[in-house]
Amino acid sequence: MTPSGMTPAHISGLTPNHMPSSLTPSHMPAGMTPTGMTPSGMTPSSMTPSGMTPSGMTHGYMSGMTPGSMVMPASVSTISSVGTVGHSPMYPNTMPVTPFTPGNPATPGTPRPDTSGIQPQLQNIVCTVSLDCKLDLKDIALRARNAEFNPKRFAAVIMRIRDPRTTALIFSSGKMVCTGAKSEEQAKLAARKYARIIQKLGFEAKFKDFKIQNMVGSCDVKFPIRLEGLVLTHGQFASYEPELFPGLIYRMVKPKIVLLIFVSGKVVLTGAKVRSEIQEAFENIYPILKGFKKS
Repeated sequence: MTPSGMTPAHISGLTPNHMPSSLTPSHMPAGMTPTGMTPSGMTPSSMTPSGMTPSGMTHGYMSGMTPGSMVMPASVSTISSVGTVGHSPMYPNTMPVTPFTPGNPATPGTPRPDTSGIQPQLQNIVCTVSLDCKLDLKDIALRARNAEFNPKRFAAVIMRIRDPRTTALIFSSGKMVCTGAKSEEQAKLAARKYARIIQKLGFEAKFKDFKIQNMVGSCDVKFPIRLEGLVLTHGQFASYEPELFPGLIYRMVKPKIVLLIFVSGKVVLTGAKVRSEIQEAFENIYPILKGFKKS
């Protein structure tokens, strides 16, 4: 038990829990006190093997590192699903941090305080109605004017009227689809005219379950748009393949509207059930388009 005979490997294993009771400080000779057990050449930094401490860190640097001042390792922190660092059970005083991500696209559907002053114009309305009776399509095609029927191509009679200028697809089940109207009133009027034509041909047609299925509107923002920048920033909602289609397809979440945006500034909106959805969707997309205006 002389200092010269004790190597660091021997001393490192002599923790207070493993020391014999006869070698407690009270039974040690005067020259064998804990301070006397450390020769001048065997400092605590030299007694620890080189692989046991981080490179470049001595006890002088580590003496000031209390658990409160130590940096919390990344493995201890809890990352929430939205990207914020939550409170760790090991370090309850850790403040949550929200990382700043530049260029985050605004969620489409959030109402904007500013208005564009542009009113999209309705271009087409698709509506459906039930005539509530079985129909003989061949008889209708032979007796009705402005009607055509080719069962090998399409299993419905295609009928057209001039006022309002619309087209109807009439199926043998009694279902009818009417397209081409420019307003809700015109769509309903045209559907009633087609039902009346079927009644005059001798069928017991009724007018039930009229419903607008789709509304298409269009407008012009009067400035060119950088579609490449728009699809990069809003890639979650937009797709742009100029080799396949010249317009950018933007799928808005709320309201659930699909927009076709062209570099010229023309915008087509489709998928609405009511007119207000088209206006709301355009007011949501207009500030985004202004941000990608070509200079």
